[in-house]
Amino acid sequence: MAITSATGIDAAPRKQTLQTNYIDFTTSATEGWAQQYLPDLMEKEAEIYGKRTISGFLAQVGAEEPSAADRVVWSEQGRLHLAYTATNEDVSANVFTIVNDVDGNSVGADHGIRVGDIILVSSTSLTLRGYVSAVSTNTITALPYAEADFDAAGFSDSAGAGAYRILVVGSEFGKGTDTRSSANEPKFKSHQNKHIILKDYYEVSGSDASAIGWVEVAGEAGQNGYLWYLKAEGDTRSRFADYLEMAMLESEFAVANSTIENASGGLGLDASTTGIDAGTEGLFKAITTRGHQTTGVTGVNAATDLAEFDAILAVFDQNGAIEENMMFVDRSTSLAIDDMLASMNSYGAGGTSYGVFDNSEDMALNLGFSGFRRGSYDFYKSDFKYLNDKGTRGALNDTVTNIRGVVIPAGVSSVYDEMLGRNMKRPFLHVRFRASETESRKMKTWVTGSVGAATAGIDTMQIHYLSERCLITQGANNFMLMN
Repeated sequence: MAITSATGIDAAPRKQTLQTNYIDFTTSATEGWAQQYLPDLMEKEAEIYGKRTISGFLAQVGAEEPSAADRVVWSEQGRLHLAYTATNEDVSANVFTIVNDVDGNSVGADHGIRVGDIILVSSTSLTLRGYVSAVSTNTITALPYAEADFDAAGFSDSAGAGAYRILVVGSEFGKGTDTRSSANEPKFKSHQNKHIILKDYYEVSGSDASAIGWVEVAGEAGQNGYLWYLKAEGDTRSRFADYLEMAMLESEFAVANSTIENASGGLGLDASTTGIDAGTEGLFKAITTRGHQTTGVTGVNAATDLAEFDAILAVFDQNGAIEENMMFVDRSTSLAIDDMLASMNSYGAGGTSYGVFDNSEDMALNLGFSGFRRGSYDFYKSDFKYLNDKGTRGALNDTVTNIRGVVIPAGVSSVYDEMLGRNMKRPFLHVRFRASETESRKMKTWVTGSVGAATAGIDTMQIHYLSERCLITQGANNFMLMN
């Protein structure tokens, strides 16, 4: 009988070390894992980008509350006092036309000035007290106390719209006069936001789930092991948790009748029939729309930065004067503020304050905050990883309008909850997630497939993640965006 020998086996010794001299599991000499000499294998994975998650911002400054409706609607009361911009229509007749309130909102005939009011009328160069003798829709007649008419005081008919400011400071009536015939009602402005549904997914086959690797990885809950899918699933969950926060920061409503609302390729939300637009209002958009922005505090000059910072305080003075505020800033802005404070001796005349943290410096530092006081305001500053990391907003190359920080009032505000029908004390910033007695969509996770606890015939483990939520930014006029 013939004997056939296998070919290709050559165990003869050689002077040089070649790929053929040792066992290699691959066809590449550079990628072979098994080598002639046992490598010094480091089993621990190296997280070269540090702690990569950015979640925690909203946990530090806000709260999370359940919601049982598609929309969250709340009402914010307007200013208590009456102040307007006006045009001097006829100075010789002492007639003024009311244009806007001091925040720039058109008021027309819907102003609160009444007959008998004492007002201050000011231009850029003088202020004059007047008595309101007549009101007709959006025009008022005011008689000056110190002059025969406003013309004699130096006011001009040619002044443009909004050239004059009018402030109600009280009233005056004669003896034995009747009571007032009209009353002012509180002015509320309603705001709303809607939830969005966020999802993610991870899948591993039964074979890969049972494979043992050579590298020890950390799982979702801090457990260690040699099953690679533990690492991949943990990363998916961590990334999803970050997306929950990033979406609450960056989202905005879609433009009306935009293609994103179409059923073909879009979300299938027809606002004309459902009344629900695609998207949700995130923090940055809320501040851009209803709050304030600054381009100051750049780090170029400490004295200039201080002047810009004081301009921020002036804006806060005009909008509620919330004395305790949280600052989340990128690295360059944080250093600029440090340089500004260092130029002033001991963080300014007011010294250092940690009021939000029960005046405990240790508590503040453990959370990554440093506190300082300027004027009557306390600020608690923290680096915002989301703005620094090259894998998040730090990757953007917009050097003009890119966000460098955000100032958020601490504490709570009082608003009228139109769903509950009563006033509520709520944090200025908080997340609302869909929930009922039987279903919570704050953060849902479920497993399907045949790997582990079998729920389906497919030979995989399918892990699903879902959350339905929106961000409520109350009193956005007390927020500041640093661009």
